[in-house]
Amino acid sequence: MTDGDHRPRAATVFDAIGAAYEKAFAGSEAHRASLEWLLGQLAPGSRVLDVGSGTGRPTARTLADAGHDVLGVDVSPVMVDLAARQVPGAAFRCADIREMPLPDGSFDAVCVYFSLLQLSRAEQSALVGRLVRAVRPGGPVVLATVPLDVEDVEAVFMGQPVQVTSFGSEEFAALAGGAGLTVLRQEHTVFTPAHPEAIPEPHLFLYCRRDGDPDA
Repeated sequence: MTDGDHRPRAATVFDAIGAAYEKAFAGSEAHRASLEWLLGQLAPGSRVLDVGSGTGRPTARTLADAGHDVLGVDVSPVMVDLAARQVPGAAFRCADIREMPLPDGSFDAVCVYFSLLQLSRAEQSALVGRLVRAVRPGGPVVLATVPLDVEDVEAVFMGQPVQVTSFGSEEFAALAGGAGLTVLRQEHTVFTPAHPEAIPEPHLFLYCRRDGDPDA
């Protein structure tokens, strides 16, 4: 999905939001709990892909501080610049993850926090499949979304117009399973971002593992 200058619309939205996003979502205990779980699954020095890495905090910062090799990918140059300055211990790339080469088994883990919502359902399904293949067999994956059964809905997010597509909880878990993940746990919560225009949001975190023999 692109805007008038052929950039992904998400880049325009998150360039405008910038550092305010981090402040708005800093209080998410469920996000931090999922990171603690992920850390518990990783061997020292694991290579982790953070899709939609935003400002780099808390995700890339938490993983890098624990000694892991983190690559954050985001379409927003403003976000990538913020992340590179705030988390010098990780690497960040400004790119559209849909177009980025992802060799099979090239990462020990992948995390995707709320970065699918401006993609179509077909794009979300295809991307999750590619991301799963990019993880070594047996590797952990965390997927987080807003579990609503909506498609191409116009909304306002932190003052910015957005077009949102998502899946209900059961459908999103089924998407993960169909992509080659075993869903180990589902965490449902309701979170209100710290922003004047925010409303309570349902959040779903899937704690997953890529199917297959980790020693294969």
